[in-house]
Amino acid sequence: MVFPVKVWVPHAHGVSLMGALPPDTTVEVFPAADAPMPSAPDDVRFWVPPFLAGFGAATVAGRFPKLEVVQLLSAGAEVWAGQLADGVTLCDARGVHDSSTAEWAMAAILGHLREFPAFARAQARDEWSYAAHTPTDELAGKRVLIVGAGSIGAALAARLLPFEVTVTLVARRARPDESVHAVSELPSLLPHADIVVLIVPQTDATHHLVDAAFLAAMPDGALLVNAARGRVVDTAALLAEVSSGRLSAALDVTDPEPLPAGHALWSLPNVLLTPHVAGSVHGHHRRAYALVGAQLRRLASGQPLINIVADGY
Repeated sequence: MVFPVKVWVPHAHGVSLMGALPPDTTVEVFPAADAPMPSAPDDVRFWVPPFLAGFGAATVAGRFPKLEVVQLLSAGAEVWAGQLADGVTLCDARGVHDSSTAEWAMAAILGHLREFPAFARAQARDEWSYAAHTPTDELAGKRVLIVGAGSIGAALAARLLPFEVTVTLVARRARPDESVHAVSELPSLLPHADIVVLIVPQTDATHHLVDAAFLAAMPDGALLVNAARGRVVDTAALLAEVSSGRLSAALDVTDPEPLPAGHALWSLPNVLLTPHVAGSVHGHHRRAYALVGAQLRRLASGQPLINIVADGY
């Protein structure tokens, strides 16, 4: 990329979070696809779209004839992969959401096992329920299967290990030197997992990865935690298992999303739901815009970009 460079970002406060930028860098704020453009788009070369932009957002990139880089604020790139013109490099925010998503998964697991949702419902009724309550489950001694051995999966594993658990990691391909298993091994791994955490990208290969057979292989009483994308799970198959009480679920994402009012998942006591907030923490913009600044400095110094989304994502 040849400087000077015009950069569009979605947040005004993000400009101060990028650090020192290369000379001849112009940064303007373009908060949403339907917002007024801050200037002519003809010479925009580096675009940072809004966080969690929906399907169809990539069409906006066609309005930037000189666009060279799209830098996402999200780790997931399913909305963008394969949707940009030839010559436009797509980069995700790998690493930005490691701590926040791992924290959400930990909170969801602990909240479920220690029955915090039930106690919160009792609190809403002004009910001190200890006298009638049996002891809760615990995390210590559990076998946790993490499906998705990227940076978030590694961050979660690091947080789980001090809780005296057994952690098994699964990736698209086996990495024996790192004790990472392949997705093809799931049928033999699932029956031994008390907790299964999903942290995989949404791709053709992961669409409905969690289907009726996947869920049937999980042992009675197991917990499914989805911190990935809703479409990774077959909702009908999941609903059948959690409705029966055989399995429980903690979901930050659903299919459909948002989950419509009246959907059966809302009312099940063994399902914990949060509205896609695993990455929505105060530190998100600080880390995300630090990545944006680092990418611009890489371009200016002739270094290769990081977090490039590969073809066939």
